[in-house]
Order: sequence, then C-alpha cells, then structure tokens
Amino acid sequence: MKYCIGEFSSLLGITRDTLRLYEKHDIVRPVKDRHNSYRYFNDLDARDLLMSRWYRSLQIPLQDVASLIQNASLDDILNKMEQSKRELEEEIRKSTMLLHKLDELSREVQNLEGRLYRCTLGDRPGLYRLKQTDKNHLLNTKGLEGTINALMEVLPYSFYCFRIDRDSIESEAEGLEYSWGLSISENEVHQLGITLDEHLEYIPPSRCVTSVILSPQSEDITKESLRFMLNYINEQHYAISGAVTGRLMLTENHEGTKRSFLEIHIPIENSY
Repeated sequence: MKYCIGEFSSLLGITRDTLRLYEKHDIVRPVKDRHNSYRYFNDLDARDLLMSRWYRSLQIPLQDVASLIQNASLDDILNKMEQSKRELEEEIRKSTMLLHKLDELSREVQNLEGRLYRCTLGDRPGLYRLKQTDKNHLLNTKGLEGTINALMEVLPYSFYCFRIDRDSIESEAEGLEYSWGLSISENEVHQLGITLDEHLEYIPPSRCVTSVILSPQSEDITKESLRFMLNYINEQHYAISGAVTGRLMLTENHEGTKRSFLEIHIPIENSY
C-alpha cells in the first residue's frame, strides 16, 4: 500500500520531521506522484525505518545507520555494534568518575566549616599548572589558548590554584608574590588518560600542612591570613620545603560580600 507522510508517521509513531530526516539520509525513499507532487511511502519503507530506529537505539550514529540499511554485511553490522559498545563503555567510565568526583566535592562542602583555620598533615599530589595571573590581575596568555581550552575541557577535575614561592613566604615583607592558574593533579591526569603540553609547570608531590581559610574575593592573599599555619609549622619544628599552593574550593555570597574558601598546602620537612 501507499501512505502519505501524515498517515505513515501516525502509523509508526514517528514525527514528520524525523521522517524527513531519514529521507534526507536516504534510509527511506518515498515515491513522488507526478500528478500531485505528494510523496508516498510503502510497507517496506516501514521495515527499513523501524530497523533504523532499532540501530539508533543502540547509540549508532544516523550516518552509520544509513550505510547499514543501504549496504551492510553481518560483519559490518557487528563492527558497528562493537564500536557503539566501546563508546558506551567509555561514557560509563567518565560518568562513574564524575559521580565519584561529586561525592568527593559534596563531602568537602559538608566538612568546610570544621576545617576552617585548623591545621592538619596530609600528602598533596603532584600538580600541573598554568600561570595566568600576577596576584589577581590576568596576564596576556596569547598563544596558550589550546592549553587553556584543554584544561577547561576537563572541569571539574581541573581547578583554579595559586602558587606562592618559598622565598616570598619566608621573606620579612607582609605582602606576598603569588599567581593564579588552572591546574590539575597528576593523579587525575592518569585517570583521565589525557596528554598535557610543555606550557604547564610541574609542582612535585609533598607532605604538607593543610588548612582552609576564608578570603574576601576582592582582596589579595596576605601573610597574615596564613600566620596561624606558619606558627603551627614553627611550633612543630617543621621547615617550609617548597612553594605554597592553594585551591579555590568555592565562593559564597555572605551578607552581600563574596568570599572564597581556599584550601592551603604548605610543603614541609623536618627541621634539624
């Protein structure tokens, strides 16, 4: 039998737009009536269309579905199914990683207030970092767009991180020289299976004194804000062994003022 597009779409539960899309990919080939210019579908078109929808339900791209419908052997069909299976496994892996990351971040937020201005010891993993500011002022990073985009693509595993050189934290001056930049831990680089370029500096892993501070977003980071950590290091007879790093955890609006929760890591070694 012959069916006009409205009747055919109704019988198969498919919209007219979907029918036109499948026609565009040459999956179905309605016959045009030369008397009235209407396009008519037949019963075999229904079989091809339903088979195509079945392939699509397996996450096989429409352009590949078209080739399977038009000219495909059993080996071709199996290869496309295996490819779709691999892609789905990769999506599941990424979704599982994201779920674990959400669990981790949720626990961090729940424990934030209990960690404020409280020093603990911990191991900070190695970091890959791109310098993007001088204190809070953005630098001209022309030519680094590819590196920046690569780090933005792996959010939320990448994060905004500041670095204070050891010389600055140990100097007599109250002001600190520091910079912000996108960063990612080497652990998550390995888990994500990504490749980084030579524009990123590497900060090696270290044993650290760690804490969380609150910092008004518009103000510079000062040595005074880290004084309690420096005092703790002296009291425990540790020595600073490298650059201080800090991670922007989140920012909240408190009574009309934006303030940031910063996780601070000061690398240490035993003082002799």
